[in-house]
Amino acid sequence: MNDQDDFPLVSIITVSYNSSKTIRDTLQSLAIQDYPNIEHIIVDGSSTDNTLDIIRSFPHVKQVYSENDNGIFDAMNKGIRYANGKIIGILNSDDFYISETVISKIVNQLKVKKADAVYADLIYVHPIHVDKILRTWIAGPYDVKRFLNGWMPPHPTFFVRKEVYDKFGGFQSHLRFAADYELMLRFLYKYKIKATYLPQCIVKMRSGGHSNSSYKNRLKANLEDRESWRMNDMKPRFYTTWLKPLRKLTQFIYENKSKA
Repeated sequence: MNDQDDFPLVSIITVSYNSSKTIRDTLQSLAIQDYPNIEHIIVDGSSTDNTLDIIRSFPHVKQVYSENDNGIFDAMNKGIRYANGKIIGILNSDDFYISETVISKIVNQLKVKKADAVYADLIYVHPIHVDKILRTWIAGPYDVKRFLNGWMPPHPTFFVRKEVYDKFGGFQSHLRFAADYELMLRFLYKYKIKATYLPQCIVKMRSGGHSNSSYKNRLKANLEDRESWRMNDMKPRFYTTWLKPLRKLTQFIYENKSKA
């Protein structure tokens, strides 16, 4: 077995735009990984602050593209096209990996389970005081039928083999709020790729996501959740898309119990 078999190339895609306040944590969390074969791709939306200067200060970053795009999911699609790795993960510029062993554990899980995709748990933290935990997203064991009950994996913890993107396509970038949900719904529920769960928190995400920033955006996201089922010629249960945001309440409950 050669090194390529032992350590398949992992492409991590980071989308940024004027991210100078947060991207250093993202970059540092990749720079310290103990896995020896990582390709970190930055797709920047023509930042006007010093985001690019910060990126260039990290020598592990080999691919940087800075140009206008049509939104975050369009930029992610660009990153997927640029990726050379056999495994692809997406880490946004305000998120970061919890430890230096994250990528090693992801690759090992995919190997051991002979899976097409793997997901794990996620911690929401204060946007400035990142040691302050606000809620914990425990995704739980994999069962594709859970999508009918409003379930989805945390997208920043979702790693997929490149061949899955090649076969089933990338993000539907016309969806502003739910393109990540639609992609995972399509991969996991419609095409039933083989997925596995790593029961560990591997990503810290700063709170304040776009889809949750207002009730108006949450409503738009809910409408796009429904559209995600329709565009794949599938029908959810009548309560599926309403349970999806309500499931977040369990994250607060879990966090309160963990503090008890």
